Amino acid sequence: MLKNLEKNYSPLFFLSALGNGGLTVAFFVFFMFMMPHPDSPIATLDSVLAYLKEAPFYAIPLTILGYALMLYYAYNHVRLLIWNIREYRLFKKTSAFDKIKESNKEVTLMTIPLTLTMTINVMFVLGAMLVPGLWGFVEWLFPFAFLAFLATGVYSLTIFYKYYSNLLIKGHFKHSMNNSLSQMLSSFAFAMNAVGFAAPAAMSENMLIVPAASFCAIFFLVISALLAIKNLVLGFHAMMEHGIDRDGSASIWILIPVLTLLGITVIRLNHGFHYVFQTHVNPAFNFIFCSSVVSLQVFFGILGFIILRQNNYFPEFIHGISQGDNENAAKTPASYALICPGVAFWVFGMFFLERALVQPEIVHIFSLPYFILLIPFLLVLVKTMRVNWKLNKRLLQ
Repeated sequence: MLKNLEKNYSPLFFLSALGNGGLTVAFFVFFMFMMPHPDSPIATLDSVLAYLKEAPFYAIPLTILGYALMLYYAYNHVRLLIWNIREYRLFKKTSAFDKIKESNKEVTLMTIPLTLTMTINVMFVLGAMLVPGLWGFVEWLFPFAFLAFLATGVYSLTIFYKYYSNLLIKGHFKHSMNNSLSQMLSSFAFAMNAVGFAAPAAMSENMLIVPAASFCAIFFLVISALLAIKNLVLGFHAMMEHGIDRDGSASIWILIPVLTLLGITVIRLNHGFHYVFQTHVNPAFNFIFCSSVVSLQVFFGILGFIILRQNNYFPEFIHGISQGDNENAAKTPASYALICPGVAFWVFGMFFLERALVQPEIVHIFSLPYFILLIPFLLVLVKTMRVNWKLNKRLLQ
């Protein structure tokens, strides 16, 4: 792996750790939605072991494969997080760091709390899937999870306020250089904070933790939604006037993970409100809401694919095949922005199948229609894993 990049480093390299963290969660989702866990709201080691005692023969190798891939990506997440922290500390000592703090690129610092919040989620997933009996004392863990999410939330706000106060005082934002959706990183980071707080809000039974976590989740949800609308308008205005920035082209898909995180936040909050306010969500709401999120993701997914294909992004930035000399094929850590949309589409696709179709018994789990609907989401996940491997090989070695 590369070392001592100093001025050649970019905070966007944190997206490499973020993507591997997302892939860790992606394989946890298999256990979450395809294995019964009647004694806990999420899959745990205990629920997996209980299922395997009476499961068909093919379930054992599939379970081993799922665990192996989940642990592999968790290891890569931690390894790349440590590497990024070390490289970022060296980068802060260079003039290049001072330069980005006086430009539109200061928003890339939001990738740091974004990735750290993902780390908390990864640790929670690993704890649930590796520690026997964890759910018996999970209520003792939720306050610590709340404080951890609070720390990354405050960190996100600190970076954001410094960035925006600097912009509003000095007015040095260059709209001509905003011809991508890279500014959506701020919305992405706050959406990750929101979904993090929504976890204890949905799963805890502590009457102090649930409302406190719910409020914090709503706080970051509305901020993320507001910034998403603002950044979409400004970003598309600049792109339509100047054309999309090739290096930042992958950001065209960034709305997909933002939608997934905000969508899961709403679903989790509904679950928490059921405990606090004794309310029940109408199945029609789940169908309309989940279908709306998936529809927007498909719309932006197709739009982004057309744009990236037409500007020759995939051959050059992923495969390293330039139109002229292969030696000059573009390399940028911004390409890691391709990983999160693929993971997010798969994750919310599973929520869509479960909440919108399986729970209201429109489609039965493991039926032929279920697997037919699963295919496009699964293909995107497999493609994302392949792209992640190629980017690691091209950009980090």
